[in-house]
Amino acid sequence: MNAIELLLERQSDARLTAPGPTAEQLEIIKKAALKVPDHGALAPWLFYVVEGDSLNTLGEWFFEAATAEALDERTKERAKSLPLRAPLVIIAIAKTQKDHPKVPWLEQVESAACSCFAMQQAAYAQGLGAVWRTGHFAISPTIKSKLHLAEHDEIVGYLYIGTPEVQIKKQSRHALDSYFITL
Repeated sequence: MNAIELLLERQSDARLTAPGPTAEQLEIIKKAALKVPDHGALAPWLFYVVEGDSLNTLGEWFFEAATAEALDERTKERAKSLPLRAPLVIIAIAKTQKDHPKVPWLEQVESAACSCFAMQQAAYAQGLGAVWRTGHFAISPTIKSKLHLAEHDEIVGYLYIGTPEVQIKKQSRHALDSYFITL
């Protein structure tokens, strides 16, 4: 797959199953995460790779967070099963320097978000499916505590990776003229 094809065809695949990435595929995904824009060479990233029994642990954490943070009953009921939607989940974190003199906090978070997108592209380019999810568990103080994050660090997303259950090419739903304005 060439770069233009990847950029124009990449999609999120929410229905994922085993197998997950091979060790070689995962190595490429990890390398892609570290090739993103990084003003000041701060490397404001941290990644947790979650698979196997650790997916159940993450589900327990989600349930604990849903209970402690008084989320609705449906969220509590689903919490334990959420990480099981793919054979592998990468938790992408912006490990930031809060008061850096040249690189604003937001730019550091954006760099970590770029890494999540780069990993999704690397997965897709290798024939895998992936979906980047956020939601309450990306801002949960309970989950941030479990991951030993500082208050100014951010979970930028949970990247679910596996094999797409269905192979459907999604059509573009955006008209270019609606988003690009010539001044």
